[in-house]
Amino acid sequence: MTSIADIEIPAAGTGLGDLFEDVPSLSCEMERVIASSGHCLWLSGATQDEIERALATSSEIEAYALVSEDTDRWLYDIEFDPETVDPFTVVLEEGGTVLSASASNNTWLLSVRVVDRENVSTLYDRLVDNDVGPTIVRLFDMAEETHSQCGLTSRQYETLVAAIDHGYFEIPREVSMQELSDELGISHQALSERLRRAYRALVTSELNVAEEETTAPPMPSD
Repeated sequence: MTSIADIEIPAAGTGLGDLFEDVPSLSCEMERVIASSGHCLWLSGATQDEIERALATSSEIEAYALVSEDTDRWLYDIEFDPETVDPFTVVLEEGGTVLSASASNNTWLLSVRVVDRENVSTLYDRLVDNDVGPTIVRLFDMAEETHSQCGLTSRQYETLVAAIDHGYFEIPREVSMQELSDELGISHQALSERLRRAYRALVTSELNVAEEETTAPPMPSD
């Protein structure tokens, strides 16, 4: 049974330790789509000059190149030194998939999908053996009833998963609603309505809001 594990890992020794030491305010987020020779990471929390000075002097980074930039953040293709513990590679070698990864305050947070809980245990032991001190923050099984526990229908659940996998919720979006609707084989309007119902179901479920509470009161007249 597929499982999802959220794992915290200290950045020291995993490619970003030197960067956080030089730039404590640094924030990092994995870019999910762009293919690269290393890892494409969005870096922010400091000026570009500060970030690039830290990249240039880091003993944990073998090479880096600027790929793109956005407001106050920069996307770099980064290759970690072979002697550094690469958490992405470790996850891949243990049969997992990194769904998302970010780092701040000298700590990685990885959301990892694995075949079953035994893979999580193996991954945890592998990280411990590399002296990086992982912490399992959350672990749950993707059982068939998972979507219904969130108040979602199976189609709503599948649509949200497809939207995440195709980068619909990324900033900026990596796929348009029309492209996503074409991928799912439904109309633009049907996709829009399905997403709105899914959002409502998730908010109602996660915030424990009663259905009647989600009905907006009438707007006051002028």
